[in-house]
Amino acid sequence: MCGIFCLLRLAPDQRLPDKTIYEHLRRRGPDCSQDVNKSSTNSFYQCQLSAHVLHMRGHLTPQPVQDGTGDVLLWNGEVFGGLPVRPEENDTEVLHQQLLSCNSQSDILSLLSTIQGPWAFIYYQQDGEYLWFGRDFFGRRSLLWRFDVEENALTLTSVAAHTSGSSESIWQEVPAAGVYRIDLKAIADNHTLTFEVYPWACAGREVPSACHEIKLEGLPSSCTAVMNQMGLVLPSPVCPLNTSVPKSLDEIQVPLPSHPSVEELEALLTSRENSKEVNSLIRLLSEAVRRRVHCLPFRVTGNSAPANTQATIAILFSGGIDSMVLAALADRHVPADQPIDLLNIAFKLREPKVQKESTKKPKKQKKKPTNNATDSAGARVSSCPFDVPDRITGRDGLDELKGLNPERRWNFVEINISQEELQKMRQERICHLVYPLGTVLDDSIGCAVWFAARGAGVITENDYQTQMPFTSSAKVILTGIGADEQLAGYSRHRVRFKTSGYEGLVLELAMELGRISSRNLGRDDRVIGDHGKEARFPYLDEELVSYLNSLPVWEKADLSLPRGVGEKLLLRQAAKELGLGHSAVLPKRAMQFGSRIAKMENSHEKASDKCNRLYKMDSMV
Repeated sequence: MCGIFCLLRLAPDQRLPDKTIYEHLRRRGPDCSQDVNKSSTNSFYQCQLSAHVLHMRGHLTPQPVQDGTGDVLLWNGEVFGGLPVRPEENDTEVLHQQLLSCNSQSDILSLLSTIQGPWAFIYYQQDGEYLWFGRDFFGRRSLLWRFDVEENALTLTSVAAHTSGSSESIWQEVPAAGVYRIDLKAIADNHTLTFEVYPWACAGREVPSACHEIKLEGLPSSCTAVMNQMGLVLPSPVCPLNTSVPKSLDEIQVPLPSHPSVEELEALLTSRENSKEVNSLIRLLSEAVRRRVHCLPFRVTGNSAPANTQATIAILFSGGIDSMVLAALADRHVPADQPIDLLNIAFKLREPKVQKESTKKPKKQKKKPTNNATDSAGARVSSCPFDVPDRITGRDGLDELKGLNPERRWNFVEINISQEELQKMRQERICHLVYPLGTVLDDSIGCAVWFAARGAGVITENDYQTQMPFTSSAKVILTGIGADEQLAGYSRHRVRFKTSGYEGLVLELAMELGRISSRNLGRDDRVIGDHGKEARFPYLDEELVSYLNSLPVWEKADLSLPRGVGEKLLLRQAAKELGLGHSAVLPKRAMQFGSRIAKMENSHEKASDKCNRLYKMDSMV
């Protein structure tokens, strides 16, 4: 993984780029940093390219990568399939060699479309003087852009910086709508910046005619986007979504108890016959996990291997169905003598306010739960200020994983964050990483993921008797994003199903994958990458997504069934097949509520509201 940066000036200028942005980029790529400058012979543009490398694959390969032709490649991606990369090879080098063999625009597009895995890239092509850039189909790697009218300059970067008094509309995420090309020679003719677009070809999406202007959300001001002159497109890496619906709900509904117990939910889950689809899901998801835990820095044979006391793989872990399945499958592919870090985040619960004594007759108080009580999801309740719901289900999940493989060292990392530390790091670091997004939801999830990915907490030894400080050493972090979007895991899916049936649910799921790049993935990549670590998303593996897209919606989810079974039904069945227990029927709990970060601020806020806490610095200047 890398932090990549390009500053394209349309007029000579010696001013240096923003130092704060460079600091963010270096944290993403602490292992090697380099700059390369390119300019036209007639001085109509200057192009400064900078890359900051986090060594993840094969041998360390400095970037930007140059060659004798004058081409320059900046690659922030991972090739997990489609393009052969041997274990000892670096995928940046392999891709660069393949680009050298491309003789046309269609060759470059064909190469990019074969890559399975996350990527964002910037490619200066000397022959013809073109600047290419873009993100993968899902937008799993961040890439931001802005055009500064005063400086007459375009900036592309993995991460930006929020500055006091700046407009939040200046920086935008590059839409994951395709690949873009700038004809740098044309700048001399019209003194404007035009992006040629090579869009992803998706079922149901009309391809614009050549040179037709394209309206892009987040297009920088004073810039224009047009369909490329040859009308070329990138073939979609996943198959179209199956939009079929059952003839009637009665075909798949089953009678249910009015208030099913956990045991009844488990019995209901195991009673559903779906073995072929379940086995296919396990096979494809297991392969997706395998690719993502095996692609690590290459060690030369004969060198002494590092001690296996430190994990190379970590999982954002709540004990819920998504992270439990990832952990169970990672256990299959991570060497048995290596630990796996389970990163569990909790924000300190506020102490209840002491009420003043009243002369009125006190109301009858409800009996408070004891430490042995359970909540509505069946999880244990505790009085410890950090025993938030995800902490409790996380410990239960840990017990299940130990039952699956008692020989594995599972490092359950309890990451405890106070409100003071949250406020401090939000203003110092996290606000820059979440930017240009800025809702209450972005704040909650961005902060929770940042602290979780940092991996600094405690682990408990000797049957929960001894706590020791611990910081995860893993550079790869698996996250469960993508499961809810494909398998109807959110509460809004139940609302849509209730109001519009399966037809409405299919439309909702189609929308989910279409907007995941702008709502989630760029932000999460920036937040996790700030620690010099890489986010990997097994549920967004291209082959897995294609398989799930091919299935009718009622085989993936049945929202006529209760919470804890109906949503993500197919994944829950897979969890049972993998040997998981109670975690297979835990209802969905959003991270901001499970970690209790949402309880630390204004409880009356809506997730979509603008979050003033993120950019509080503006009012302090």
